[in-house]
Amino acid sequence: MARKWSYLLSSVVVVALSREELDAELGDQLDALCAALHGETFDPAPFEEVGERLVALGYVNEPGLKRTVDVLGKGLLALDEFRGTDQLAVRVVGGIGALTCGFSAARARVILDQQESMQRSLLKATHDAQRDQRQSEAKFEGIAISSTNGILIVGLDGKVVWANDAIGEILGRRPEQGTRIMELVAPNSVVVFREMMEKVLGERDDFEREPMQLLRGEDDLAKVTLTVSLLRDGENKPSHVLVVADDDTELALLQGELRRQSLHDVLTGLPNRQFFTTHLETVLRRADPDLGVTVFHLDLDAFGLVCNSLGGRVGEKLLQHVARRLRALMSREQSMVARFDGDEFGIVVENSATTPDVATIMTAINADLAEPVFVDDHGLAVSVSAGVVERPSPDVEPTELLRMADLALRQAKKDQRGQWQLFHSNESTADRRDAALAVVMPGAWEQGDVGVCYQPVRVLATGELAGVEAVLHWDLSDRCAALADSTGLILPMGEWLIRIAAGQAQWWRQRGELDAQFGVRLTRHQSTDADLVSRVTKVLAETGMPPERLTLSMPVGVLGESGAAENLGRLADRGVRIALDDFGLGPRDLVWLTELPVVSVLVPRDLVRRQDMRSAALIPAVHDLGVNLCVDGIETEDQAQWWAEAGADLAIGPRFGSPENAGDVLKNLL
Repeated sequence: MARKWSYLLSSVVVVALSREELDAELGDQLDALCAALHGETFDPAPFEEVGERLVALGYVNEPGLKRTVDVLGKGLLALDEFRGTDQLAVRVVGGIGALTCGFSAARARVILDQQESMQRSLLKATHDAQRDQRQSEAKFEGIAISSTNGILIVGLDGKVVWANDAIGEILGRRPEQGTRIMELVAPNSVVVFREMMEKVLGERDDFEREPMQLLRGEDDLAKVTLTVSLLRDGENKPSHVLVVADDDTELALLQGELRRQSLHDVLTGLPNRQFFTTHLETVLRRADPDLGVTVFHLDLDAFGLVCNSLGGRVGEKLLQHVARRLRALMSREQSMVARFDGDEFGIVVENSATTPDVATIMTAINADLAEPVFVDDHGLAVSVSAGVVERPSPDVEPTELLRMADLALRQAKKDQRGQWQLFHSNESTADRRDAALAVVMPGAWEQGDVGVCYQPVRVLATGELAGVEAVLHWDLSDRCAALADSTGLILPMGEWLIRIAAGQAQWWRQRGELDAQFGVRLTRHQSTDADLVSRVTKVLAETGMPPERLTLSMPVGVLGESGAAENLGRLADRGVRIALDDFGLGPRDLVWLTELPVVSVLVPRDLVRRQDMRSAALIPAVHDLGVNLCVDGIETEDQAQWWAEAGADLAIGPRFGSPENAGDVLKNLL
């Protein structure tokens, strides 16, 4: 909460503290406020002191107070430590009021002290001038000339009597004696300035302070904050009006720079995601209705490898190089290049008749980045993967457009690197449905809507029962395991599946109804889980299932990832039978059979349907390694016969029995 307060405050004010110092300062103030709220009797004094402390920090103006009230008003009520506190809202409201009073009082004192100090000095100089004009003029000039604020002494008739050099720098010229003060005020500020003068001359207020604009030459305006107060003579009668101008130009430039930094990436200087998203709104509205825009979401391939091996400093320099090259490559187009998070970049192109197609742009980007660049004597080259949305509807929300590009990027990175993928709306519909189901699956599992079904594993040549496979079942989706894998729910749910399957196997075995091999397929997330072996070991101990009666299948594609092959070996050492799923019958897949204790492989459905003789020719190589082969997804008798003749050992699929609950499947197993 203190960091949020610091961030919002530093975006609208200028203080003499670093961000870390401001975080610590506001953290201490927040501790004091919380202590006050915890008291048996509420004392608003700490809130008032915090308001005074804000003024003491530096140039904290009304926007700074507003940010403070917003953060504290909402944040204090939401803190867990105050839940159940009686009359918390009343205390917080009273405290915010006290803070505002403290702020206002301190702010008025600061301004009044400044004015009184200057007024005393000027009056003293005026009295001294009556005694010794030359000496008093020297003192007066010393005070006024040393001030960085513009100072005007104006007669009661509204004409300038004296002006210092600083006001000349603000206005671009030093006003001559006799110049009417109203001639220096910009037309859009005349009404406000006249009201200020009337209040001061009417002695309704000691001083007036307002932001306004003065004329700077013929075509320019100076942004200032004017403070107007009344000067009195020795008899305490009004004699002159003191006008002090704080030049807000530098402050405005500083605030502008802060705004610029908030919208740009510090490392590369490119617009950040926030700026890019806002810019999308504009380009979507103004885009050519026929040509539209094209949005690219880029991701550097193997960037993590660079950082892990050569260090973060090299990675940062590489990102700066990529940013420069992308900006140069897109310089001929009406486009914006932005850096998102980490190694991700975004590009939006306002298409014209001469804009190259997506393939040409992506080829040019990867060709350019493939040229090695030397970073700390390391010759580096990178490629990018990209998700692309071409000519989206002008009505689409920018956040939705970025989501579409991100979905396409994920699709592009599924199997290869250096690839790009166009977004397709029909894929989005399916992805959205899957995402929605994945989100609500924990609740469905809790309510018992997700269950376990069993399907037979048959000997292909004879049709005899070789085993049973346990699978997750949900009426709303046939991709139950994949959806759970996408959210991480598969870790507890997968352990539960193995426990239910092992318990069912033991129940059937003890009743003499079925004594067969039981199989469960692991997902990618499960296969790399550091706790996989302990989870399986615990389930076997709890259910009493012999480990040799359990077969666990890992996707062959996950074996190259950290931890998967090690998990497989450790499970095999404990007696669990190991199979490889999605086995493509290619040379790479066969290598795993020589290195790991695998007893069976499962050929995927797409390969089963193709019935490719080149793949079937490798079945003897599988058998030579002592591994049997199961074909998954046999739907017809022709498929069963073809794979039986090719030498496959086992089969799963509708032809031999679909997944059913425990009660129904037992009737059809034997």
